Amino acid sequence: MTLRRTRIGELTIAYREAGRGPTVLLIHGWPTSSYLWRDVIPWLAPANRVIAIDLPGFGGSTKPLDAPYDLPYHERVLDGFLDDLGVDRLALVGHDIGGPIAVSWALHRPERVLGLGILNTVLDGEVSDAAAELLRVLAAPGTRNRLVSPRGLATVMRLGVAGGTRLDEDTLAAVAAPFADDDAREALLRAANGLDPRALAEVTAGLTAITAPVRIIFGRHDPLLPDVDRAVARLTARIPHADATVLDRCGHFLQEEEPERIGRLLATFLGTLAAGPARTG
Repeated sequence: MTLRRTRIGELTIAYREAGRGPTVLLIHGWPTSSYLWRDVIPWLAPANRVIAIDLPGFGGSTKPLDAPYDLPYHERVLDGFLDDLGVDRLALVGHDIGGPIAVSWALHRPERVLGLGILNTVLDGEVSDAAAELLRVLAAPGTRNRLVSPRGLATVMRLGVAGGTRLDEDTLAAVAAPFADDDAREALLRAANGLDPRALAEVTAGLTAITAPVRIIFGRHDPLLPDVDRAVARLTARIPHADATVLDRCGHFLQEEEPERIGRLLATFLGTLAAGPARTG
């Protein structure tokens, strides 16, 4: 599935697209891209128009060094991107930092949201010691550049899958390929630090207002979450109508580990969505 590209202002935004029907937008996290969804998309495309975006700073999209990479910035990019593709109402599925980006966009545009999927992300403000250490490394001058080197990115990806999963060299090379020069790696570092904790707290507070259908799918063995069962319980406490599944054999990058299972679960969810827009109360 080849990358397509479109211009949004001064940005080139890359994306993958397949299928016809109601639109679902897949939003990756750090340090991945639409490539992460490559084996999930075929399970959704028979009944949906599936669009997987490369966020600015990632994949084949422009990697500006002067972008704030905060939630309002990502929301503006999504607005322009969806307008360009002629998308009005849609479902959104977010993984990692794509989770708060998807939820924040949905909270500000509830009339356009058919449903939300949330995969292995932090939306309750609680992070593990491992996540805190990752953020420290990303900010430290002596270590930050090593983390976004090909070897560093391979380490991040390997740590993010459960013990029984081995990522092949082609996959690791594809993750690292968009960050072949110093400017691209610097943009990746800035994208990691762009989400303001105060803005994330606002997203967390807004979860209780969501009335659109919600599907939560987490891999249990995620080193970035302090306790997956507790994280999911906290999410479902704020979104009582959400349907949640925890996969025992998956870690953080569950799309790499069980893409067919993820695809089938999301396809079933998307098939249940009403044709009309959701409302928030």
